[in-house]
Amino acid sequence: MDRRAFLAGGIGVAAVAALQLPRPRSADAQATAVVTSLSQLQSAINSATAGTTIVLANGSYAVPSGSPITVSGRNGSSTAPITIQAESRGGVTLTGAQSFVMSNSSYVTISGFVFKQTSTLDLPSSCTRIRITRNDFQLGSAASHWLVVRGDDVKVDRNVFHDKSTIGCYLVIDGPSGDEMAKRTYILRNHFRDHSFGGSNGGEPIRLGVSSRALSTAAATVEYNLFERANGDPEAISVKSSGNTIRYNTVRSSVGGIVLRHGNTNRVEGNYLLAGSNGIRIYGNDHLIVNNYVGDVSSAGIVLGSGTVRDHFEGESSSSRTGNDAPDRVTIVLNTLRNNAQAIAGESQRTLPPLACRISDNLLVGSSGQLVDMPYQQGITWSGNLLWGSASNGNIPSGGFTRGDPKLTAGTDGIYRLASGSAAINASSMDHSSRVSDDLDGHPRTAPYDVGADEYSTAQPVRRPLTTADVGPNAA
Repeated sequence: MDRRAFLAGGIGVAAVAALQLPRPRSADAQATAVVTSLSQLQSAINSATAGTTIVLANGSYAVPSGSPITVSGRNGSSTAPITIQAESRGGVTLTGAQSFVMSNSSYVTISGFVFKQTSTLDLPSSCTRIRITRNDFQLGSAASHWLVVRGDDVKVDRNVFHDKSTIGCYLVIDGPSGDEMAKRTYILRNHFRDHSFGGSNGGEPIRLGVSSRALSTAAATVEYNLFERANGDPEAISVKSSGNTIRYNTVRSSVGGIVLRHGNTNRVEGNYLLAGSNGIRIYGNDHLIVNNYVGDVSSAGIVLGSGTVRDHFEGESSSSRTGNDAPDRVTIVLNTLRNNAQAIAGESQRTLPPLACRISDNLLVGSSGQLVDMPYQQGITWSGNLLWGSASNGNIPSGGFTRGDPKLTAGTDGIYRLASGSAAINASSMDHSSRVSDDLDGHPRTAPYDVGADEYSTAQPVRRPLTTADVGPNAA
């Protein structure tokens, strides 16, 4: 795979240091401790109870080797978490081998730090309901994965992960030992940028699971995150578990796409993949791919894969589990695929085809090549797709599409939406109301639905592609 070289600038910590974190609201002034050294910080953590806020004064702190900041046996509550925060966002830098080492704790928030340690920040399975928010991750090259989540109900929000050139992921959702996943991780409004690892794989911004845990239900939500120049792997979001929701994210100018590599019953909804190398690639069963917009990628907008195994199962060998699970009962509807190398494609390098899959009411537009290249047709039902442009139809069955002008018009955000008189308006072939009630922009859908990700409207979009202002430590 070709890799793109680029010059990546670091985040301006000094520029954001003056942006103060909101002071904690507490009727009890004793609940707030302001500390100026790591020893004072450790002492304050050791005595923290529900509702305590600990503020570390701005500065750079070298955490001694073998003496990390330990958070052990500290438990807040849903209404009174324990909060450990920098005096101002980006105002405290932690260097050394480790920063925080946590165990047997819950309802603890870590906020506003710049992490420059050389080893992984690990949230073990004994720690639940931890929040990692408004931090800047720029770990040293010795750290493989930067943040690993093993405990349940963890929230990772409004952080920036940037400038990694070595193998490893920015964020890994794992689990306790065995085949279980961490449950209900919430990944919100983070900025993942400038991963430049040059290997063929192993540099994902997010890896949600692992092959041995593919059948475990993680029930994670990954929403409103921005990925830019995510070039460390063909997978920007690599899903290797079941029961997750991947929605409202934006992937720009990246090698990585959204890949359902292992697992079942995942929902991929309302994402933008723009001007990159990969779109959405699918293996496994019972997924829903709906309301996504893939534009100007150099491969297919959506790839419905093939398999080396029909279905993964409990007790199978590790070599079998790492194989590709042929897609069964996958539903691909109401997506807009514009100006990609192909709109929808399959794979022929594996012997097991998709079965009982549906591809309906998608908008496929292209100016060259062919729109559809699906080598295995017998396991797919096509209906209501709208094709347009000088690209050839490819091998989509004649009863599965019509040709007509969708009258796409570019908005100020660069997204092409339907205009009045579009052939896509009210043209859906099916009732999708049980699956989705709004469109890519957040506008309500009205039956019969319009074909593609956009329901025609003259109102301003509620949701748009994300920009840097929407994510990271200073996002709302």
